[in-house]
Amino acid sequence: MAKPIPIRSAAELVSRFRRQRPLRGGSLIVTIFGDSLLPRGGAIALGSLIELTAPFGLNERLVRTAASRLVKDGWIQGRRAGKLSEYHLSKNGRGLFIEATKRIYGEPDSVWSGRWTLIVVPPMRAALRKEIREELMWLGFGEISANVFAHPEFDSRALREPRSLSALSGKVIAFEAVSAEGDAPQRVVELGWDLNELGIRYQRFVARFAGVQAELARRRNYDPLDCFLVRTLLIHEYRRLHLRDPQLPARLLRADWPGAQAAALCRDIYAKVFGPSELHLTRVASRLAGPLPAAEDSVMLRFGGIGPVLERRDDQA
Repeated sequence: MAKPIPIRSAAELVSRFRRQRPLRGGSLIVTIFGDSLLPRGGAIALGSLIELTAPFGLNERLVRTAASRLVKDGWIQGRRAGKLSEYHLSKNGRGLFIEATKRIYGEPDSVWSGRWTLIVVPPMRAALRKEIREELMWLGFGEISANVFAHPEFDSRALREPRSLSALSGKVIAFEAVSAEGDAPQRVVELGWDLNELGIRYQRFVARFAGVQAELARRRNYDPLDCFLVRTLLIHEYRRLHLRDPQLPARLLRADWPGAQAAALCRDIYAKVFGPSELHLTRVASRLAGPLPAAEDSVMLRFGGIGPVLERRDDQA
């Protein structure tokens, strides 16, 4: 079998990441847990985490500090066995990661009935209102006035169910509404969301990774480490954009919305590097009890399905 060929653009991505000041190790570790470790049991030995993140410029001290902060913030939990340590997703962290996974790798609804979900926030303490506002923005709601938020057909029943929506339960008033004027949907979008800034950031994302996509199109035998680097930094950049995206129905977006191009590019690159990147993860990462388990089958459904692409690449190798 031919020797794997390095991906030159991977080195450029890593160099750009390492030039950040400060180097945000905790954010990168969150990406690795959500993208790579969640489908493979959600746990990793500290030594493996240090080795896995070293190519990104994270040293042992930075990894230990970042992991401790993530424990303090409730994302992960740690356990020790003698002098060895392991970190695994906490119950709350797993729930948040699963929720984020649906948004990052899923596809927005293409059909919209024209109905809106309106949330009215009654008078309350400023600190509680701030918490509720942040929760609503996370869910994709737009703030159309000081106390009114809107979302195209959000299922308001969910406000009474998931643990992650506890800040909203019983504290807000939800309405289902239909626009009375023909141009009202566009006016609501203009009031509630700054799509121009988000669109510019999507365009920058596409420009940054277009070279990676072009290089991968010319290769068949990818280096597993480089694939892991590309995969991780791709999702690291994409999730920070996409989780700010309200994911409005296409009917409410302009025809050339750059978010659609970014999603297509992300899926294409991800499908090409996923298989080799899993080989690297298997070689480097382990738990205290032994190797990581195989990835859940559901991981192949990311971005609408990456399995067929991987199978074609394997057949061509």
